[in-house]
Amino acid sequence: MFKRIIDFFAAPGAKRAIEGAAPTQYVFTGSVASEEKKAIVVGESEQNPPSKNITGYVNHVKKDRLDRWLDNVVKASGSQLVFFIMISGLLVWAFLGIPYGQSDNWAAVISDVQAIVSYGFDSLLMRQQLNGYERQLRISACLRSRVHSQKRMLRQVLASNRYKKSSFREIESSHPGKFDLTLPPENWINRVSNYTALVLGHFGTVCMYWICIFIWIGFGQYCNWSDRWQLYINSGTSALMVLIFTFLANIRERHDEYVEKCMNSIFEVDSDIELKLRIFSGDTQPNPTIVVPAPPLSTLQRIIFYYADVVGTLVGIALLIIVLIIWAGIGPVMHWDNNWWLFIGTYAGLIGLIDGFVLRNVQQRLNQYERLALEDAKLEDMSLSDEIGLPALEKTKVNYNSINYRLSNKMGIICAHEITLILGVLLVIGLIIGASAMKWTLTGQLICNIPPSIIESFFMMILITGHNLSEAEWRADLYHMHLWRLRLYVYVDRLTEEAGNGNNDQEN
Repeated sequence: MFKRIIDFFAAPGAKRAIEGAAPTQYVFTGSVASEEKKAIVVGESEQNPPSKNITGYVNHVKKDRLDRWLDNVVKASGSQLVFFIMISGLLVWAFLGIPYGQSDNWAAVISDVQAIVSYGFDSLLMRQQLNGYERQLRISACLRSRVHSQKRMLRQVLASNRYKKSSFREIESSHPGKFDLTLPPENWINRVSNYTALVLGHFGTVCMYWICIFIWIGFGQYCNWSDRWQLYINSGTSALMVLIFTFLANIRERHDEYVEKCMNSIFEVDSDIELKLRIFSGDTQPNPTIVVPAPPLSTLQRIIFYYADVVGTLVGIALLIIVLIIWAGIGPVMHWDNNWWLFIGTYAGLIGLIDGFVLRNVQQRLNQYERLALEDAKLEDMSLSDEIGLPALEKTKVNYNSINYRLSNKMGIICAHEITLILGVLLVIGLIIGASAMKWTLTGQLICNIPPSIIESFFMMILITGHNLSEAEWRADLYHMHLWRLRLYVYVDRLTEEAGNGNNDQEN
């Protein structure tokens, strides 16, 4: 019992192995000639074959009901409805600034709202990242699973000497009639979102952000370093963070949906190749289950992942609710003054600052693991290409030499480093000590609000930058995998039975 409790609390942070198997394409008796019906001979060992083959991409469904509920909440947070509600709220707050702009409460309200919204979105974005990581690894496993079967069956088909291969020139000039050469197009809203993400995550935009911060600092002496001067930047960065958080959740959800559409197209081609090979070879062996091993983790990285797993569950939200109840309870004691209004923003802001460092670290590490898993899948494709003597297409490459890419990538690596995260935690501790020395006055709380708000806004922009870089690489790989499978489809489709072999087999 005691060991169970220890295992339960030790479970977060560990990156378990991910396994996946591509849905096997079955053949039903008496329909060998009917490829259009997706049917072949089912082996006698198959006890419960499906009534219909699964040809496209199917997302993994989690067993636990709570996990499914949380995933639905994550999906909803990236929806168009939530995005427009948040943008509308920002506009309402901005217009209310016309009559109430000189009120400290007006400035404090956006700080509190931003802190609470950011705290909630921290948890949702963390879970979104973890879900994306598991999905990418499972996709890589499924791709490898089907390639294993294709290799096995192609060996059988080619070794039988019954089928004649077409020349490479014929294959290259042929068109896979039933499949499109391009991946599914994006709608205009997605394209606008993509351009917006490129602008927000551009290295030049990040530089402009820091120029604005230094301009604000330059006005400090002119404003006598007053609380009002501090509230100006606090309000500005708070509004920016609400915008970036909601946009980041929305663009990630859009890209996830688009990737699933692309994977569906790739899996459709892949499953058709498998079906044809099963017809040619009579093979009924199911597609193997491929296990992507858990990545090795340092002790510090395990601690970071532990924190990320906790934040990505209900625990982080539950803590915020408890603090909100306490905050509301002490309102009468503090006479609902400015200090009370800023208190919740101070708490959520400090925690949010740590979450910002963790989000960037986790994004970088998970992207590395995803790339390694996808490289294994691409190596399997190359192995099949070499084995059958069918040259693969040249991959469309991302422009790694552009100044924006190199600077953005370098900046992202520095921000994701474990040492950077430790420095962030030390900064939070220093801010708490400073505010405590000032007895948590309005100025003391603003000190705990403004640096976290400035830094977290910067890290959210870096998250968009990191997302843009990984998305560009992922899309280039998707396009290349799609074209390779179309070429393989034509290769298999043009395998023709040599004259005389079929008659000889019947005579024997």
